[in-house]
Amino acid sequence: MGYVITIISLFALLLVYFKIADKYNIIDKPNHRSAHTEITLRGGGVIFPIAFLLFLGSQLLHQNPITCPQNYLIFGLGMIVLCTISFIDDILDLSSKIRLVFHFISVTLLLYFINAFQLLPIWAIPILFIMIIGILNAYNFMDGINGMTGLYSLVVLGSLLYVNQNIIKFTDKNFIVYPILACLVFLFFNFRKKAKCFMGDIGSMGIAFWILALIGLLVIKTENIKYLLFLTVYGIDVVFTILERLKLKENIFEAHRRHLYQLFANEKKVSHLIISSFYAMIQLLINVFLINSNFNLLFISLIVLIPIIIIYLFLKNDLKKRVIINHSKKN
Repeated sequence: MGYVITIISLFALLLVYFKIADKYNIIDKPNHRSAHTEITLRGGGVIFPIAFLLFLGSQLLHQNPITCPQNYLIFGLGMIVLCTISFIDDILDLSSKIRLVFHFISVTLLLYFINAFQLLPIWAIPILFIMIIGILNAYNFMDGINGMTGLYSLVVLGSLLYVNQNIIKFTDKNFIVYPILACLVFLFFNFRKKAKCFMGDIGSMGIAFWILALIGLLVIKTENIKYLLFLTVYGIDVVFTILERLKLKENIFEAHRRHLYQLFANEKKVSHLIISSFYAMIQLLINVFLINSNFNLLFISLIVLIPIIIIYLFLKNDLKKRVIINHSKKN
C-alpha cells in the first residue's frame, strides 16, 4: 500500500511541475542537433529528487536517518546540490566551470556517504572524483531520445535490487525501490512517440547520482568492481564517441549528433522507443551474465567488453558509411 501511495504522490507532484514549467516556459526547443522536432516541457527529472524526499520521509517514520549507518541526509544533500545546479543550467545554460565546482561538492558528499574516505587508500580518491564526475556527465550525454535514460536506469536499478534481495544486502531495499518507482512514473510521460516531458540535466544527473551511490555501496560491500559493468552500454557509447570527437578536434562539451543512438534516430529515422528498448535490453543481458558469473574480473571484463565493442564499432561504421552514401546521392 505504501508504494501505491508513493506512485500516486509522484504522479500528482509531477503534474504540478508540468503546470509550473508550462507557466514559466521551461521548455526544450528543437534545433539542428536535436533528436526531436516539437517543443517539449523540460525538467521532468525533478521527479528523482522528489522521490528521494519521499524516501527520506518514509525513513523518518521508521528510524532516524541521522543515526543510520548509511547517512541518507548526506546523500540527499549531495543530490539536492547537484540537481539544483543542473536545473539552473537547464534554464540559464551555465558555464562548465561553475557546474564543475558544484559537481565536486556533490561527489565529495557521495564519497562520504559510501564511506570511501575511510575505507579506500588516499591515491584512489582523485581517481574516483574523475571517474564519478565523468560518469555523471556521460549519463547526461546519453539522455537524448525518448525513453532512453528512464528505461536504461530502470534496468540498472532492477539489477541492483535483485542483487540486494537475492545475493548480498548492501542497502535498504527502499533506497532502490523509490528511484525505480520514479523511473516508472517518468516513463509514463516520456516513453511515447510524442513525449510529454524530457528529463533535463536535473533528471539525468539526479538518477545517475543515485545509481552511482548504489553501485558504490555494492562495490565496497563486495570488494568487487565488476558491478561497474552495470553501466557498460552507456560507457562504451560515450567513450568511443568522445575519442571520435577528439580525433576530429571537436569540442567534446558542445552538443552533437555522433552517438550511435543519435545516428539511428536522426539518420536512419528508427523509432526512439525501439532504440531505447534495444540499449536497455543489451544492458539487461549483460547484467544477467554479471550477476550469475563467478569468473575473475579480467575474464568477465573481456567476455563483456570485447563483443559489445566489436558490435558497436561495426554498427557505427556501417551507419556512417550509409549516411555518406545517402548524402552523396542527394547531392
